[in-house]
Amino acid sequence: MRMNCYLEGPKRLTYIPVGIIKHTDWYVCDMNGLTDNDVYWWRPLDDAPLDTRDKILFAAYKEIHLNGFQSASLSNILAQTGVTKGALYHHFNSKTELGYAVVDEVIAKRIYVSFIGPLEGLDDPIEGFIDLIRDAGASFSMTDIELGCPLTVLAQEMAPIDEGFRTRLIRMYAQWHASIASVLCRARDAGLIIDEANPDSLAVMIASTLEGSITAAKVAQDLDKLHQCGAGLIQFLQLLRK
Repeated sequence: MRMNCYLEGPKRLTYIPVGIIKHTDWYVCDMNGLTDNDVYWWRPLDDAPLDTRDKILFAAYKEIHLNGFQSASLSNILAQTGVTKGALYHHFNSKTELGYAVVDEVIAKRIYVSFIGPLEGLDDPIEGFIDLIRDAGASFSMTDIELGCPLTVLAQEMAPIDEGFRTRLIRMYAQWHASIASVLCRARDAGLIIDEANPDSLAVMIASTLEGSITAAKVAQDLDKLHQCGAGLIQFLQLLRK
């Protein structure tokens, strides 16, 4: 069973590889004192109050992000929300149904707000895309890198073993790819990039590069790797210009 654990410290998570944990009292697999504002992936998207169902969803999202779906603890989710087990099962019939809802309602919304919505209606789509890459890179901390992108983490864990997760994740990636392709189509139609550019192929490559940059930084434990990948992607986009 996959279990991501992190060394306790002041608002920092240090990855402890599976198999070396000897004294579990030294380690935690919970929020470790982190607030929602400490983690890019958890930051509030608006000021709207959460009802009971939304509180459960958001707590489940963070628990899955920290520990993976298979190791996610319903007890931790209940402790974070203060709701009863009966209330949880009133809204979700099973842990799997809860996980599907996290993908459909939480992760999908966050991908849209972070990486799709900002690209809509831009006068210069390429410059807007470059600004998005720069802003995202400047917002990430090592804690964000150590946790990884929640979409990527869940895709790597669950897509190979659960068809319900896989189909939902495919749909989310398709929407993301389509949004990037739309940006590139607009740029090509406006004469901003070379005519030979294939928006669909480039969209898949760009999204994969964005995800891969986080993985590269996580492996290296070096935020500069993220910035280097971002700079390389920006250079590539600029080379597409006429």
